[in-house]
Amino acid sequence: MLPGAQTHPCTENFSLDLATTFILQKAPFSAQISQTLQDKGAAICDFNDDEAARGGIVFFAQVTEKLCDFVRDKSHNGFDRVLGVLVNPDASGCVDAWKVLEAGASDVLTCQRDDRCDIAQRIMDRFSRWSAVDFLLTSDLVRRNVIGKSRKWIKTLREIIEISHFSNTSFLVSGESGTGKERIARLIHDLDPRPSKGILTILDCATLVPELSGSEFFGHEKGAFTGAIVARDGAFAIANGGTLFLDEVGELPPELQVKLLRVIQERTYKRVGGNTWYFTDFRLICATNKDLGKAITEGKFRQDLYYRIANWVCELPPLREREEDILLLAEYFFQKRLGENKKFVLDPLLREYFLRRKYPGNVRELEQVVCRVIGKYLGHGPLTIGCVPENDRHWLGDKDAACFGDQFEGSVSRAVFQGHTLKDIGRMAEETAMRIALRDCNGNIRKASEKLGVSERTIQLRKAAGREKYVPPVSDDVN
Repeated sequence: MLPGAQTHPCTENFSLDLATTFILQKAPFSAQISQTLQDKGAAICDFNDDEAARGGIVFFAQVTEKLCDFVRDKSHNGFDRVLGVLVNPDASGCVDAWKVLEAGASDVLTCQRDDRCDIAQRIMDRFSRWSAVDFLLTSDLVRRNVIGKSRKWIKTLREIIEISHFSNTSFLVSGESGTGKERIARLIHDLDPRPSKGILTILDCATLVPELSGSEFFGHEKGAFTGAIVARDGAFAIANGGTLFLDEVGELPPELQVKLLRVIQERTYKRVGGNTWYFTDFRLICATNKDLGKAITEGKFRQDLYYRIANWVCELPPLREREEDILLLAEYFFQKRLGENKKFVLDPLLREYFLRRKYPGNVRELEQVVCRVIGKYLGHGPLTIGCVPENDRHWLGDKDAACFGDQFEGSVSRAVFQGHTLKDIGRMAEETAMRIALRDCNGNIRKASEKLGVSERTIQLRKAAGREKYVPPVSDDVN
């Protein structure tokens, strides 16, 4: 078991893969720390830029622009786990360490001369936790709940998994309509490791009838109001020992916000028409597609309630920011609708249609489009663009606009605003494209060059130039 973790069906047999490859750069007493890690069972491998390293450790004594570029490159902008270890830090070094975190490091530890033994265990603890999170990420439990492999989606899921499984904190899940907030709430509940966990109770705040809302939350006693012929439990009682999910929490009327605040704070409540105090204990998950900060400013949402429900805020990305997942999601919905045993093929033109189409309703809209396409499917042969209803064909747009739209323009705009020249922007675009192509081709230079339409030598020269950007400091290990 991992330190601080509770038993869970997905992790009770988990053990840290000690064959993790670490990136090591020479710095004071890094050799001793490396040896201690080996003594603890970790396999240590000095960094080699010719190998496809999937994260590791970077020891450094000084924060430089070259170091940040190195971390940004080897972490793939924060996707792969890179742990920074700042040795012999001074005041300025500790402040600058934030730059390493912003460059993509998953964490930065500080190490003084007397910390050499303790730092190895802290390093092991970090990688142990990250390995457990990634273990859960690939588990059937997670795959049953959510679909996607884009980097932004995976980074979001990693945070959700870690906080769900290794803490009991409350969640506020935000995001546009159709991004899958209820599905994420179910995942949080499933990952909760409480051994005697109760059920997931769902209450949609947008559909509450004002006259009956008190009863929905608190329950009522027999005779509390006209029609209350029997006593009834409310959401607080039903969720006791489990999870309470309040969907569209931004729609709660002010009077209910005050009452909910007390229950969250005191964990006690009374039924409508009753005088008995009841205790309840549940994990709270709230979801909204509204800007609650703006609602607070306008006086429509209580600030003190916001701070009670927003212990951990998770914003789900819209589908336009996870375009790599569009076909994966479409194929999942086709399989779901056609049946698990039904084999099907999407014609290349139809695949292009799904990629070029816009989805203001996000994943929910994508599923609806799939349903409409299936309505015209003959049941055999490939699904073709003829299956797309006429009303859905107006979404077709310019192919270049789909790739170089608002998101691309926003990135270039920020670069221009920060003072980067046209040459800088072009160089970064080329380096990013080559890095992505090499990653997608598992480091195969020939395949990557074919994908990008350049020579193999072009990529080799670019990689060589990248290696020169970061020169490891000369070892001055202190005994």
